Amino acid sequence: MSVADNLNEINARIENTCSKIGRNPNEIQIIAVTKYVDIDRAKEALSAGISHLGENRNEGLSEKYTAIGSEAKWHFIGTLQTRKVKEIIGKADYIHSLDRISLAKEISKRADNKIDCFIQVNTSGEESKHGMAPNEVLPFVNELGSFPYINVAGLMTMAPNTDDTTVLRQSFARLRELSEEVRALNLPYAPCKELSMGMSNDFEIAIEEGATFIRIGSALVG
Repeated sequence: MSVADNLNEINARIENTCSKIGRNPNEIQIIAVTKYVDIDRAKEALSAGISHLGENRNEGLSEKYTAIGSEAKWHFIGTLQTRKVKEIIGKADYIHSLDRISLAKEISKRADNKIDCFIQVNTSGEESKHGMAPNEVLPFVNELGSFPYINVAGLMTMAPNTDDTTVLRQSFARLRELSEEVRALNLPYAPCKELSMGMSNDFEIAIEEGATFIRIGSALVG
């Protein structure tokens, strides 16, 4: 199917979910995860009306950025090695995998303007998942005041790979609760207004629990 057809179906599901819970669909931003598709398919997503593209490898981001540039808002959504930061600074508008001080230090060292970052949180507790434990988030946010180019736009999580909706909901709800705790700190560098959570198989539950960015790959671009 074309990206446009897939997008129409996803938008209908977003609108249906929002109508049930009293949210405005305009609060939900779709990130087309283009890591498994070529440049032409990424451009098709832009033509369909998508403006946010996500890549999880610096090579993929660099390749597509060279072809597309600032036509898109770019999200780096994969695990980010400290030594690779220099390769994505100046390309990525958002980094979704801030999870340690050494990475914050390197981002701030390489950047020449504020970078919107999502703190990655392992809300499921699975050993296979990256991100910090929920109880580490608030101390980490307080430490980030030392890095002038870090802006904590929000929090990000990857829910467990399960069909158990109760488990999924708990994972997303925990991230929302944490974001409320961060906002309550009233730190100018950590507005923490965004929640990056939900993918092709679970984005409706994520929206019900407060997601503002959903990361859609297979259901949108293949």
